[in-house]
Amino acid sequence: MTSCILADNPLLDFSDLPRFDRVRPDDVEPAITHLLGEARKLIVRLTDDDLAATWSSFAEPLTDGLEPLARAWGVVGHLHAVNDIPAWREAYNRMLPEVARFYAELGQNFKLFAKYRAIAASREFAQLPTARQRIVEHELRDFRLAGAELADELKPRFQAISEELASLAAKFSENLLDATNAFSELVGDEGELSGLPEDVRQAARAAAERDGKGGWKFTLHMPSYLPVMQYADSRRLRAALYRAFATRASEFGPPELDNTQLIRRILELRREEAQLLGYANFAEVSLVPKMADSVAQVLTFLRDLAGKARPFAERDVAELRAFARTELGLATLEAWDVAYASEKLLQQRYAFSEHEVKQYFTEDKVLAGLFRVIETLFSVRLKPDHAPLWHDDVRFFRIETPTGDLIGRFYLDLYARETKRGGAWMDEAVSRRRARAEFRAATPDGIQKPVAYLNCNFARPLVDNDGKLRPATFTHDEVITLFHETGHGVHHLLTRVDDLPVAGIHGVEWDAVELPSQFMENYCWEWSVLPEMTAHVDTGEALPRALFDKMLAARNFQSGMQTLRQVEFALFDLLLHSAFDPAGERSVLDLLNEVRREVAVIVPPEWHRFPHSFSHIFAGGYAAGYYSYKWAEVLSADCYSAFEEAGSAFDRTTGERFLNEILAVGGSRPAIDSFLAFRGRAPTVDALLRRSGMIAA
Repeated sequence: MTSCILADNPLLDFSDLPRFDRVRPDDVEPAITHLLGEARKLIVRLTDDDLAATWSSFAEPLTDGLEPLARAWGVVGHLHAVNDIPAWREAYNRMLPEVARFYAELGQNFKLFAKYRAIAASREFAQLPTARQRIVEHELRDFRLAGAELADELKPRFQAISEELASLAAKFSENLLDATNAFSELVGDEGELSGLPEDVRQAARAAAERDGKGGWKFTLHMPSYLPVMQYADSRRLRAALYRAFATRASEFGPPELDNTQLIRRILELRREEAQLLGYANFAEVSLVPKMADSVAQVLTFLRDLAGKARPFAERDVAELRAFARTELGLATLEAWDVAYASEKLLQQRYAFSEHEVKQYFTEDKVLAGLFRVIETLFSVRLKPDHAPLWHDDVRFFRIETPTGDLIGRFYLDLYARETKRGGAWMDEAVSRRRARAEFRAATPDGIQKPVAYLNCNFARPLVDNDGKLRPATFTHDEVITLFHETGHGVHHLLTRVDDLPVAGIHGVEWDAVELPSQFMENYCWEWSVLPEMTAHVDTGEALPRALFDKMLAARNFQSGMQTLRQVEFALFDLLLHSAFDPAGERSVLDLLNEVRREVAVIVPPEWHRFPHSFSHIFAGGYAAGYYSYKWAEVLSADCYSAFEEAGSAFDRTTGERFLNEILAVGGSRPAIDSFLAFRGRAPTVDALLRRSGMIAA
């Protein structure tokens, strides 16, 4: 009976795409339990003393045998992120400790570690392709970081830490989503809507109607929150939403959603984990697999960047305060005034508004323009495709060679929902690799084609006052976000490496993985691109050149402030994981205030609880690695300057070289080697400073 149930379990169907049309929360426990059991049997077989430690007898079967668990759990994790209803949350959390325990055991398995050491010491190692040598080296490194060399009496504690950290990260993210959903502001006085664009008003009216209420409902989800902060003339409304947003998941809300103790516990466990491994702090552990050599090197990088940005940031904030005082009558520029005053200053200085620009970026035209960029740069074709989906919002596409051969496929989930975690991200559904034997018949060339998830949180199409469905429109910043995540997507999808552990984004140093995503952002600023990706929502006209010129002139508006803000986050993260004792008298907020005294030019109110929503480092993969955004931005700006030097953003030779030397090789060689192969020299910060308007072009 059990075998029949398992045979029909959609989470155990790996023949092609995930079965989102059939998978249910009740499928999770039996499928994952079965896969954990199969994985453990595999490990017993592969750690047999009589089994030769070779690539074909050990390393390849291990990767083959562990992929089904990773694939199935990936589907569960994805649904937890995009459809966080109680049943999926319960199913995910029920199996999370079991999955975390398995991977902790895996990382500490000294027999597996010994097999990889034997391969590294064998004559076969020198004969392996470079990519496979790198896999072996990565495995040895990762086993050490997972506690494989710990004394036996310490391993249970290390394993318990890993399990608890996984649960705490999930809880942090859930608290943040629940706290975001818990707040709404119902406005009954239409006068308080002054300044808000019509589409924002319509969305707020529709949200209130869905609750069976009159008036206008505003929430902390980005499509509602950001326009209020940017456009609402009502200072009361801006202040109410700002305070609610700034204090999410903290002691100012429901106790069961307070992330305060989770933060301290996460930091305690990370510190203990690092010390068990023989490191002084967690930041040292985090940097082992990254490009950066040391905490000191990253601190120097961040502080040097802050020093270069500070004069520009101080000028930015002085101008903003003077403008707010003289033009808006705001004697004191409060935190909830900054985005509003900045928008007004931008309009005065450059004679356009972000909302005016937004009317040109209609969804279908944006996607068509994005796809045209990818097709032109990398000589591929993108087409709509069909697949089982988890929500009606989702679209599905395929990437092909010019002759029609499949390269990869991806899901696109653009709109915000209450059951979807915030932000934007790319994740993998399937990774490229040489297909397992049982599925090779379904892959003509024997290669498993990659599949990606691209997720954003944009406003959906609205029904206007005449009952007509209007296309979704995106701000230029949202278009940049879409290009960014698609950059991660092409990194995953356009790889030509056939060994999964270094295919696509696998094996790429975390502080280099943002290179392709930030590289793609540049195309949102190319005049040769924008007319083809814009059509006014009412008239259908493309973005006028005159408006683009104003956007271009304003590109570095407040870039000094923005740079220091990113440095503030990165410095806080790094010091939190290197120079902060969670058991000491100093609090996390004390450290944040110290960082702000060093680098910030605008300091939020003392009740602001930024750490409580900093999911990148407490519920994501960026702990002691948030600096990666700026580190990789140096690389991406330098790479894009190669196209500028070639005279065209679509120079065919340069585009082919970027594909071959950066995207296609994935993690099969060090990121610095890929950069050197593309650029022909070491990276410099000059291109980033030029692009940010902080040195002369």
